[in-house]
Amino acid sequence: MFMKIAVLPGDGVGPEVTRQGVKVLHAVAERYGLAVELREALIGGCAYEAHGHPLPAETLTLAREADAILFGAEGGFQYETLPRGLRPGDALLTLRRELDLFANFRPVVTWPELADATTLKPEVVEGVDLTILRELTSDLYFGEPRGIDVLADGSRRGVNTMSYTEAEIRRIAHAGFRAARARRGKLCSVDKANVLETMELWREIVTEVGSEYPDVQLSHLYVDAAAMMLVRAPKTFDVIVTANLFGDILSDEASMLVGSIGMLPSASLNASGKGLFEPVHGCAPDIAGKDIANPLATILSVAMMLRLSFGHESAAATVEGAVRKTLAEGYRTFDIAAPGEAAIGTEEMGDRVLRAFSVGS
Repeated sequence: MFMKIAVLPGDGVGPEVTRQGVKVLHAVAERYGLAVELREALIGGCAYEAHGHPLPAETLTLAREADAILFGAEGGFQYETLPRGLRPGDALLTLRRELDLFANFRPVVTWPELADATTLKPEVVEGVDLTILRELTSDLYFGEPRGIDVLADGSRRGVNTMSYTEAEIRRIAHAGFRAARARRGKLCSVDKANVLETMELWREIVTEVGSEYPDVQLSHLYVDAAAMMLVRAPKTFDVIVTANLFGDILSDEASMLVGSIGMLPSASLNASGKGLFEPVHGCAPDIAGKDIANPLATILSVAMMLRLSFGHESAAATVEGAVRKTLAEGYRTFDIAAPGEAAIGTEEMGDRVLRAFSVGS
């Protein structure tokens, strides 16, 4: 098997955690006899600093030509006042749009070894295993018109447009039903159909698509109720399918079910199955360069890449097993360490996982 992977470390803690994922990829290639080509490029703030644009043409070309993309993070406080189109976040949005990475899978699985890391009661989070499927190429992030207008009286008005076409809803709904069919057969569609026409259409189309999947139990929740249920009774969920903005918010909330956003991987796929794999956490500029960021979400994203882009289930499971073994041995980064518990750094956590992988977890 030949794996052509674009590596885009980005900004903040991105390079630190991506480096650990790359180490695991090399170990996978050696253990399973795989040919791996890793090519790195700049994206985000570092690309703007070097080339005057957060997504240089050569980076976009590399991403297009790759079989899969390993992405770190983008952003930084110093870039927040740049013009729209030149901010680091615009690079990732453009990449999603250009590659049509519309289906963003964010698995949320509690680890028994991290029972003390969450602020929620053990009986609430024990056994949680759900997936949030976030539509990724439409909604308020891409809708037009948008911008800040100056009104006749001189005051300003901000405008963003929530927009979904029937086709966009149908394809993410199909992805959601297929995901639920492969799991426990339950799909919860999250919207705000009671007040938003866009979400009224969303619910109507998802319901129509559901008639094609009689073996999947479909339910609907308003996003505010879903937010409550995620912390009240998270085990009632199997697969959640929702809009771009709602998925962004709910997945961050769901990270607390496992104790830290540093534990959540993700996969963004297009219709052909090509994917961008990244940790859910952002660039975390306040801890960048301190060797304290949690690399496990990135390493678990590598496992998702092996499974979804390359169909290598055994390698993916072995990587996940190495993470579990490392946690079972008591190793923690600061975000998942219990009060008074010793924490190790980013590099050492990567090395510990690598060691567990190498001895055959």
